[in-house]
Amino acid sequence: MPISLNRRHFMASTAGFIALHPFSANASTNQAHLRIMETTDLHVHVFPYDYYADKPVDTVGLARTAAHIADIRAESTNALLIDNGDFLQGNPMGDYIAYERGMNDGDVHPIIAAMNTLAYDAATIGNHEFNYGLSFLEKSLAGAAFPVVCANIAKELGATPREDTTFVPPYVIMERTVTDGAGVDHPVKLGLIGFVPPQVMGWDRKHLEGNVQARDIIETARAYVPEMKEQGCDIIIALSHSGIGAAEAEDGMENASIPLAAVDGIDVILTGHSHLVFPSSNYADWPGVDAEAGTIMGKPGVMGGFWGSHMGLVDLLLERDGNGWRVLSHTSEARPISQRNEDRSITPLVESDEAVLASVQADHDATLAYVRTAVGKTDAPLHSYFALVADDPSVQIVSNAQTWYIAQQMVGTEYEGLPILSAAAPFKAGGRGGPEYYTDVPVGDVAIKNVADLYLYPNTVRAVKVSGAQVKDWLERSAGMFNQIEAGASDAILLNPDFPSYNFDVIDGVTYQIDLSQPSKFDREGAVINADAHRIKNLNFNGDPIDPDQEYIIATNNYRASGGGSFPGTGDTIIFEGPDTNRDVIVRYIVEQGTVSPRADGNWSFAPMTDTTVIFETGPAGTAYASDVPGVTIEEAGQSDTGFALFRITL
Repeated sequence: MPISLNRRHFMASTAGFIALHPFSANASTNQAHLRIMETTDLHVHVFPYDYYADKPVDTVGLARTAAHIADIRAESTNALLIDNGDFLQGNPMGDYIAYERGMNDGDVHPIIAAMNTLAYDAATIGNHEFNYGLSFLEKSLAGAAFPVVCANIAKELGATPREDTTFVPPYVIMERTVTDGAGVDHPVKLGLIGFVPPQVMGWDRKHLEGNVQARDIIETARAYVPEMKEQGCDIIIALSHSGIGAAEAEDGMENASIPLAAVDGIDVILTGHSHLVFPSSNYADWPGVDAEAGTIMGKPGVMGGFWGSHMGLVDLLLERDGNGWRVLSHTSEARPISQRNEDRSITPLVESDEAVLASVQADHDATLAYVRTAVGKTDAPLHSYFALVADDPSVQIVSNAQTWYIAQQMVGTEYEGLPILSAAAPFKAGGRGGPEYYTDVPVGDVAIKNVADLYLYPNTVRAVKVSGAQVKDWLERSAGMFNQIEAGASDAILLNPDFPSYNFDVIDGVTYQIDLSQPSKFDREGAVINADAHRIKNLNFNGDPIDPDQEYIIATNNYRASGGGSFPGTGDTIIFEGPDTNRDVIVRYIVEQGTVSPRADGNWSFAPMTDTTVIFETGPAGTAYASDVPGVTIEEAGQSDTGFALFRITL
């Protein structure tokens, strides 16, 4: 029997008068207001909690987004709640379930439990759903009290997409009842079809190769949407776990939502994957997109941020057209759960839904215990006290993990066999953060929350293909960290205070020296100011001078690869966009290694300068490690009036 959307989703517990949405208030006979709510890229964020930092936060959590969901249902008689994928992996709770607790037959995954509590109507699969393998995914989806659809992943390919044996149903048709403006119930057929980037076949090759195959998103949509229309669908909603990218269709697109919206028969497009918000200024003047109207190729669309930061909402005013329905008018918005103030503080806009919290409380508590326990060991201290003046163990482990990860991802690609380098920078290195703002993990156990000290940001792994000449200029850009030093200077100030430590990339896989007597080739923003300057000396690969024309792969993060920091060799050289965060990669690397040996290998140093000394600041606790820094002699030189310890290097 058709389910009445108003009876299922109307929140009768709210006392007093509720202001209806204009579409509901003004709908006439044979007109109905349908609200489509979207969450996307939840990545297991149910509680408003940062498990890496081990503290509550106000910017994430489905329990917070749930407050908006309740409000939306109260404002309208007809509403759908849909998730757009990437719900199963992405924070330590996801890792705890996958690596520690496990998923047995009959278990309910915590994110699924939370979604069941909120009575989701449907979901699609995101690329991260495959990260833990197909068996884990199937057991997790078995607990869902709602259909999960995806049209372009198949266990077996047929001659056409419509003949595929898909991994989950390609689409679902919901026969529902909507209430029109006169209070009369009418049947409506809603079709929901899901899509995921075909790049999953490379991102999760070890889980998917030989088990499933992927099709192009647009090809698949053009095959299935007419079939859905043949079955009487009034309104078709595309659940596109794919970003808003180029307007023109290309085979195998990762971010295909614009050409997907252009497919005839699709009425609404829900997007995700990019961890952005639509409608928003992010997409101002974007071809095929109207960021103010909230349309993609003229059709209503939405992208609800990530980690529960926003709830996407599409409002449709439907009108009966003969025996069916058509979209008469529409609006789109993304409702945030918090706001950032001018002083960079955060103000929460909603409170958590207690029922959602209760549904995962036990797994939340277990996750806290998990992040506070070791995932491996280190046989050398991980500290960043000297990360700006010498090769450093806290940067070394990041580089090691990135190299390990990208080497796996290049297998079977056209880039297999190219030399792999790795670029990483220190994040906690004093400066404005103060004399305590350093990584300091002693020998012994490494907990997941320690990884947050090693890598502060939720970047994702990228790889770029560059020339040897670009490797050199990348390092020239990084060497702007240092002031120019005159030969024979006594206790000159070494570090440029205007240069952020996160732009001080060390590249592993090559050896080099930095000549401080030279001026910086680049200014703070990355513009060339001294074209003939050459701070990077003796740049070698495998013991020989680097070939300017040789091609190299550099493992890095999405910020750097996409042009963040204006480094030569970035912006348009990306050859791999990984689905994993750099922090997740570090955790996996430590888990696989068991015990890591992150001793700095001393692949870079300062070029000698006769009778020259420099002074720099670091945290006082660094004194314990000063004698162990490779390739440089460091001596104490007092203390600054801001609480930093001063150290001297004889060049």
